[in-house]
Amino acid sequence: MRIGELAAAAGTSTKTLRFYEDQGLLPAPDRTPAGYRDYRPDVLSRLDFIRRGQAAGLTLAQVKQVLDIRDDGQAPCAHVRDLLDERLAEIEYQLRSLTVLRDTLTELREAAIPVRPDTCGPDQVCRYV
Repeated sequence: MRIGELAAAAGTSTKTLRFYEDQGLLPAPDRTPAGYRDYRPDVLSRLDFIRRGQAAGLTLAQVKQVLDIRDDGQAPCAHVRDLLDERLAEIEYQLRSLTVLRDTLTELREAAIPVRPDTCGPDQVCRYV
């Protein structure tokens, strides 16, 4: 399958496919006698995995780790579970941080009702922040 055909079938660009190949996410394809890339059809499932991994919040480096494990003939499921656990922990931390930020902003906003610029001292930009 030529690069343009693969890009169309995968819903991506040829530039992305070349990037993935350069990063080791895709195996180097065979070449036609004219030098064109000739991808095997199973590359589509690999591209689907890359897309799903990114949608789950994994970095391309993490996706590559998983693919490397699979390419070595091992099942990467335990590694994927660990990566997902790490990502969930990151998301939980971000949610807690965002909740604290929201509460702080709510307090600041409530303190700014009514707006009274005359209460700011000459050395203050705005007393509400």
